Amino acid sequence: MTSAATEPLRQASASQQADSGGLAHRGKWGAERLRRTMGLAAGVATHLLFGFTVWHLFYFLKGRVPAESVAPSRGPLLVDGLLALQFAVPHSILLHPATRRRLRPWIASPFYGLFFCAATCLSLLLTIACWRPCDVAIWSLDGPAGAAMSWAFGLSWVALFYSLHLSGLGYQTGLTPWLAWVRRQPPPPREFREQGWYRWFRHPIYLSFLGLIWFTPHMTLDRAVLTGIWTIYIFVGSWLKDRRLEFYNGASYFEYESRVPGYPLLTFGPLGRRRVPSENLAE
Repeated sequence: MTSAATEPLRQASASQQADSGGLAHRGKWGAERLRRTMGLAAGVATHLLFGFTVWHLFYFLKGRVPAESVAPSRGPLLVDGLLALQFAVPHSILLHPATRRRLRPWIASPFYGLFFCAATCLSLLLTIACWRPCDVAIWSLDGPAGAAMSWAFGLSWVALFYSLHLSGLGYQTGLTPWLAWVRRQPPPPREFREQGWYRWFRHPIYLSFLGLIWFTPHMTLDRAVLTGIWTIYIFVGSWLKDRRLEFYNGASYFEYESRVPGYPLLTFGPLGRRRVPSENLAE
């Protein structure tokens, strides 16, 4: 067969290869566009969910005036206890470095903060939606005492967001690593900074949260169940957070723990100033 006869065949083959390459390129571009769209939607949806949850959590923790006292029932209190636990236990598990490492094949690093924030919000909303009130009052304060409790509750919210700001609110909600992904930049390293209240005690976020659950003019029996379980969770969570920060920051955090207590005036015990072995300080 002459070259003139085979030329149309070569041109057809080249055209097919070009079309195939173009389709593959368009397919990759389409997949990347879909991935970016889903990532953007995930970030926006998570932060809308965060705002929605904070709004409902405010009124849930604010408490309510109990109705006439009735005999307590074990059933609702058991349900409430389980609801309080279903927030506390997974919240700590998801923060553990080993959990994050195991989930890495399915959740990319820029999106783990969003995943954690969404899981936390959904857990809180489940607690709020399924909560079963019990109108047995442990205390019910009116007048100046009730007003003082309400002010303390409001100031605890201010303290919470100030503490979150100090530690990096964008890391708490996943906003900071997500924005880096949106800008096609590597996630910025998260560094512990000894600033603001962190100069005086190690856990201002947890202390603020204690204020949210204890400062209420009306402490009912169901609220006492929530307060008791979440108080234990807060102190256990404080201890676990120290271990995480030791893992991520090493000698610098060991040295910080040796100087700064976990909570104001708490100078002893696992949340006091820690005596750190010299080999840890020398890392």
